[in-house]
Formats: sequence, C-alpha cells, structure tokens
Amino acid sequence: MYRRILAVAALALAWTGGVVAQQSGDAIKIGVLNDQSGLYAEFGGVGSVTAAKMAVEDFGGTVLGRRIEVLSADHQNKPDVASNIARQWLDVDGVDVFADLTNSAVSLAVQYITRERGKIALFSGPATTRLTNEDCSPTGFHWTFDTYSQAIGSARAVLQEGGKNWFLLVADYAFGHQMAADLANEVTTGGGTVVSQVKHPSGSSDFSSYLLQAQASKAQIIGLANGGTDTVNAVKQAGEFGIAERGQRLVGLVLVISDVHAIGLRSAHGLIATTAYYWDRDDASRDFAKRYEERMRRKPGMVQAGVYSSVLHYLKAVKAAGTNDGKVVAAKMREMPVDDFFSRGGRIREDGRLLHDMYLVEVKRPEDSKGPWDYYKVLRTIPAEQAAMPLSASKCPLVKK
Repeated sequence: MYRRILAVAALALAWTGGVVAQQSGDAIKIGVLNDQSGLYAEFGGVGSVTAAKMAVEDFGGTVLGRRIEVLSADHQNKPDVASNIARQWLDVDGVDVFADLTNSAVSLAVQYITRERGKIALFSGPATTRLTNEDCSPTGFHWTFDTYSQAIGSARAVLQEGGKNWFLLVADYAFGHQMAADLANEVTTGGGTVVSQVKHPSGSSDFSSYLLQAQASKAQIIGLANGGTDTVNAVKQAGEFGIAERGQRLVGLVLVISDVHAIGLRSAHGLIATTAYYWDRDDASRDFAKRYEERMRRKPGMVQAGVYSSVLHYLKAVKAAGTNDGKVVAAKMREMPVDDFFSRGGRIREDGRLLHDMYLVEVKRPEDSKGPWDYYKVLRTIPAEQAAMPLSASKCPLVKK
C-alpha cells in the first residue's frame, strides 16, 4: 500500500520534468487540501477552509509586506488526485504551505512531494503515525491527533473500567490498519484481548454483517477504527441492532463533534472518545467556536481547530524568520512555542509532532444536554507527553537516538 502511494507521488514529481516551482510573488499562499464531498466532508471540509481564513484574518491579512491568500481543493480521498493538485499548486500557483490534508493515504503522498520540494505541510486531518515515523519530514508537522493518541486515551480509560475483551471494526486502508495496530498493542499491554477484528471498505453504507460478527464475538467492547460517515453509519446501525442494550459498548476511536451531531444523542450517548479540542472547554475555546459558528452555522471540531492553530503558528514563524523559505520557516516553527486556544504551551518535537494535551470525553445522554452542540462531558485531561508516541519508539530519521 505504502509503496503504491510513494510510487504515485514519485510519478507526479517526474511529470514536472525540469519545471522550477514559481515563487508566490506578491502573496503568501496557503493551500487547504482535503475531502470536501466524500465521507470526510464534515470532518474538515469547507470548515477547515473557513478556519484557515479566520487564522489569516486574526493574524492581520499580511506578512512580510505581502498579502496572504487561502486556496482550497477537494482531493476526493484519492492520492493521485491530491498529488496532481499539489504539483499544480507548487509549480503554477506558487503555494507556500499545505493545510489539513485529511486522509492518511493522501497525506503520505503529499508528504513525499513537499519533502522533496522543501515546502511545509500542516497535517490536521490525517491520523497515521507514519507521518512522524518512517515517513517523517523536516518540513512536515502533525498537528491535531494520530492513531496513537486516539488509541491510548480511549483504550486506557475503557480498560480501567474493566473493558478487557475487544472486537475491532477496521477501515481497510492505511489509517484503519494503523489505528487497529496501535489499539491492539495498547489493549494487550493493558491486560486485555482483541478477540477478533473485521475490515470494511471505506465509504460503507451497510455495516450489518460486520455488526453481526461483533455481536457473535461476545466481546465487551466494539472499537470503531474508522472515521467520518463510516463511524456515523456504524453507530446508527448498532443502535438499530440494539447492541448497547444487549451489554456491548461502542468506542469511537476517531470521533468528531459533527459525527455526534449527525448520529444524535439518543444513539450516540455513552460513546467514549479522545479529542484534541472541545468548543465548551474554556472561554478561549468558546470564543473561537462562536466566531466560527457565525460563519458555518455549526460548532467547530478538532480538525478545524487544528487547522486554525497550525496556520496561525506558520504565519507567526514566517514573520519571525523574515522569509517564507520552507526549510527556514520549519526550523523557526520548531523553536517557537504553540500557545493558543487549541494548544496551551505546546511544542513541536524534532519528528514534527506537536505535543499538546488531549481530552477524554463521553457523549452525554439527551436529558443531560443543555442545548444544541452541548454533547460532551470531559472526563479527564491526557497530558501532552502521554498523548504522543515516545521518541524512544520513533523510526523517524530526524530523531537523535
């Protein structure tokens, strides 16, 4: 799978021939590349474009005497489409930095291209830990969450409550595979057992056969190693099957607030998840959410919040560095703390992972919700150092052993 992704990216580079990437001229250009029409359209989508524009506006709209522009495109969850867009943005449009990049396969392809070109990639939507391990880059930054953070927070909490036996429902591509591997490792290390797992194609509409297998396994916990509409459909159909009423518990490993909104509290209540951001956590989070909702008519999720934070930090680094040269700005980004409503006193490691606190949440019952979007009860804070894979286990060549 990964060889095929890298091959597509390599071919995209080869097609450029001897073309030299144009400079962005009189503008600093930010390209938000994500899914805007498929299963992750609500995950980041046009909301991430709005978040990037908000960061630009809050920064002041210009840097180094040049205006800041935000471009956007739909990669359709296809690495080849994403690679072609990335190539055009670099060679024709003079894009300086890429943002969001939801979908692990897409992110790996774009990481390859931006690493070769010395351009910056700000990953908020993808989950694969390969971005800061085997496929790390001096100009790549993993901002919001990854498979490790999601597996650790949720699995440890459920294990502590006695949820020892797990059945995994796994999206059949890079993200799902890595999530399942990280979760299985955490479960077994914590004294539990993964009794079985089943893979499903991304974009599935019918989960009945998979859920029947989960029921037949008698596992206490059904872990959903998927995201977007896959998670929404799986939880809705689990409700129709009466799985929770029969004593099995669902854990959404990558759950965003728009998923809960789509599912509804009647079916989603009791779900455990780990999130990097919740709009009602503190005054600063509520302020961003209010301004975002005025534009989007919905509350932001962790991906949109991560896009805002990453773009704002990039612009601060450009100003501090006095240049938009990717490698110079990347070094400056690592030097500077990340301190905003999303990340309080965060820092970027040498492998490109932003260290910030995460939050273990439980979806409220309908009677406990005080109004629209009041969906989460924050159970505890997961300290930044615990939410990221330790550097001692890193395979990133940038990490000094």
